[in-house]
Amino acid sequence: MTAPGMGRRASPWLLVACGATIVTLSMGARQAFGLFMVPIAQDVGVDRAAFGLAIAIQNLLFGLVQPSVGALADRYGAGRTIAAGGLVYAAGLAATATAGSAAGVNVSLGVLVGLALAGTTFVVILGAVGRVVPAERRGRAFGIVTAGGSIGQCLVVPAVQTLIEGLGWRTTLYVLAGLMLLVVALARGVTGRAAAPDAAAPGADFGLRAAAGHSGFWLLNAGFFVCGFHIAFLSTHLPAYLSDRGVDAAIGAAALAVIGLFNVFGSYFFGYCGDRYRKKHVLAWLYLARAAVIALFLLAPLGATSALLFAAAIGFLWLGTVPLTSGLVGEIFGMRNLSLLFGVVFMSHQFGSFFGAWAAGWSYTATGDYDQAWLASIALALIAAALHWPIRDTPLGTAARAD
Repeated sequence: MTAPGMGRRASPWLLVACGATIVTLSMGARQAFGLFMVPIAQDVGVDRAAFGLAIAIQNLLFGLVQPSVGALADRYGAGRTIAAGGLVYAAGLAATATAGSAAGVNVSLGVLVGLALAGTTFVVILGAVGRVVPAERRGRAFGIVTAGGSIGQCLVVPAVQTLIEGLGWRTTLYVLAGLMLLVVALARGVTGRAAAPDAAAPGADFGLRAAAGHSGFWLLNAGFFVCGFHIAFLSTHLPAYLSDRGVDAAIGAAALAVIGLFNVFGSYFFGYCGDRYRKKHVLAWLYLARAAVIALFLLAPLGATSALLFAAAIGFLWLGTVPLTSGLVGEIFGMRNLSLLFGVVFMSHQFGSFFGAWAAGWSYTATGDYDQAWLASIALALIAAALHWPIRDTPLGTAARAD
């Protein structure tokens, strides 16, 4: 008999497969938006500053509405939330194809797509996966879903460039809108919502009030802010940094592709580690590894080889934080409100992304180089490692275990 409030129970690994495919499509399209900057500027007269504002609006909304969208998924079901997000995503892309001004691009690519991303990416899908996959395999399942974002970076982005060259940017946006309708269809495989809490089970499920009073929740927020800072800084400014130092521009583009490729392996690996070891310790070591990789990159002679080796190493560490952080939230507070609680943590990630992209650019304008941004990245990684170690990771309502 189906548990109250759950609806039809999906096959765990079918749900994982559908969820990973949805993330591949939604994040793959998002990571290709930069390819539209030049053709939109040429055809519509939207300059780069206006286009950048649309992407900034998109990222901020993506983070700001994520807790609310996560709460809707917890209450009404992930499948319904994803389907609604897919429809809004398709509408936003189609509207961008018809936009004739900066205001139109800001509303379509900025507002509509930003809202849609909150319903079609990690937070909602990981919440659904966490409720159906057994605890001992949950980390690996989270890692597979997370890897979908980088598979999209490897597959969707090159395909979009080919379509723009062959069909034009407007038709390509319509093709992407059609792919978002496929997301709506795949949402049927991501079914169910949170079950009613079992009052007899200690520490089973806790909401935002309990999380707000738990120091570990705020430490996770701080750590994920650092993750967002790193990712936005590198994805936005690494190609320019390499170009400034005389490295061919093609290497900068290749470095981003290598980051995406190696993240596929890293996401699964760290999800696997989260099933075997205490997640807070794995997170601490991951951030220490980031600090070491960045420091070695700055100390080594810069060239094409060192740039690609750095991309491979940092790519392996890129989004391994997602299965570990979301898994730790679920481990402490239970699965019932995972989409809401991880949505709050993800919002912190997006704030970090904003500062990683903006502050690094501001620092470059003020000083003429990225030195301060690189040093800040190392310092923040060390701080994040220190913040994760003292987190109380025992499920609420149970006795604490010794470190």
